[in-house]
Amino acid sequence: MATRTALGAAATGIAAVNKNATNSVMMEWLIDVFDRRGRVKVTSSASLCMLPHPEDSMERKPAQDFDQELLLIFDQYVHGAIDRRGFLDRTTKFAVGGMTAGMLLDALSPKFAEAQQVPKDDKRLKTEYVEVASPNGNGKIKAYVCRPANATGKLPAIVVVHENRGLNPHIEDIARRLALDNFMAIAPDALTPLGGYPGDEEKARELFPKLDQPKVREDFIACANYIRTRADCTGKIGAVGFCYGGGVVSMLAVRLGADLAAGVPFYGGQPTAEDTAKIKAAMLINYAGTDERINAGWPAWEAALKANNVRYEGYIYAGTQHGFNNDTTPRYDATAAKLAWERTIAHFNKYVRG
Repeated sequence: MATRTALGAAATGIAAVNKNATNSVMMEWLIDVFDRRGRVKVTSSASLCMLPHPEDSMERKPAQDFDQELLLIFDQYVHGAIDRRGFLDRTTKFAVGGMTAGMLLDALSPKFAEAQQVPKDDKRLKTEYVEVASPNGNGKIKAYVCRPANATGKLPAIVVVHENRGLNPHIEDIARRLALDNFMAIAPDALTPLGGYPGDEEKARELFPKLDQPKVREDFIACANYIRTRADCTGKIGAVGFCYGGGVVSMLAVRLGADLAAGVPFYGGQPTAEDTAKIKAAMLINYAGTDERINAGWPAWEAALKANNVRYEGYIYAGTQHGFNNDTTPRYDATAAKLAWERTIAHFNKYVRG
């Protein structure tokens, strides 16, 4: 078998020629350069560099360009049901046309810089990182706070809750987008007790199951109360969250009662019927069309919402994938995301600003 040292050397050499390459991506690709007996299929660095480069075939593609089974396997990987090796083993059959399973994983993974809508240094905004005391949780939690730079009075505030990877660049970008719509936004980082978001999605995904979730829920409660009682807040708050964060939004609605004016969970888990009776917030609930795992709980929750006279709107966006609002991955659906976000801002304007 070809040694990993040989593969690494070849990867480094090719990466030196093509500055767009990375050793990790090239390592996956180079496995296909060697035959089963470890012999190099091509015999010179020039020949290696003439092979189709993985970056050339990894332009961002929409979800419909991927097999639905592949997308479901990726969903299992994202949510911790399988690890990286499990993903690679199960997706080899989809690696055709010069692609490898590793390249497929890269193609499905977030591209934060490409999707960023509002720069971190946007002069229209005032941003800061704060440390919020959480005596009932992990002791403290770090959060990102944004507000319009030219705001002179108090503003309503929105708690932005991340997916199961912590406060990554995409969620910070969501907070900035809300600030440009004249809200104050706070985006907590649940990974604070483990050192915070590590800057790497794979590492973040591995860290998340290590969290003490009851304590983390208290951390989110602390952040909501912190922003609600700040001197520059009107005292009215809402919450929006995605995937794991969608479930947290519903938890906040249950725990905060009338202190939460509006909640907008995107494809999140649902509370029990007993807990639903405690919700006072106006809820705007968004689901993906092809998300059986999450959608299975919707009929029972809708029945509980109706039974308890909770103000709500519920939408299932046909043909979309779990994560359709996240514009950093191929699961993003521009049409559905635009409509869902317009509804979100209108909902907050009605119930949080009004």
